[in-house]
Amino acid sequence: MEILNQLGGLFLAALPTVLFVFVFYLFMRWSFFIPMERVLSERHKRAEGAKQEAEASRVAAHEKIRVYNDALRKARGEIFAVQEATRRVVVDERQAAVTVARATAQAELRTAKMSLAAEVHATRALLEQSNEGLAEEIAESILVGEHSSPDGRPQ
Repeated sequence: MEILNQLGGLFLAALPTVLFVFVFYLFMRWSFFIPMERVLSERHKRAEGAKQEAEASRVAAHEKIRVYNDALRKARGEIFAVQEATRRVVVDERQAAVTVARATAQAELRTAKMSLAAEVHATRALLEQSNEGLAEEIAESILVGEHSSPDGRPQ
């Protein structure tokens, strides 16, 4: 029984300490833990809000990149189409110049052939005229030559 009396005395002696610790806990909870939980909760909400905002910014950035790439692809296509049209115009102009040059060359060739044919015809006519004169001269010289001696003197 003495042990119970001693325990009771210790309990009564510890009671003010337990009460003091309990009051201290309530005071700390009221002055430190509750404000700290509020701050941490607000911080957590802000962090979540910032994460959501960052995710929204990331999605918006990806959308802008996609739009930019689409616009870039479209611009490249338009540039290619313009280059292709320009190339076709240049090729058509070059082909037209070649056609004109070919036609001009053919016309000049026809003119040169006609001129050459006229010259050949004129030369043949001249040769035929000179043939008659030469034939007469040859015949005359042969006939005149029969009357002369072999040394070339007339007899």
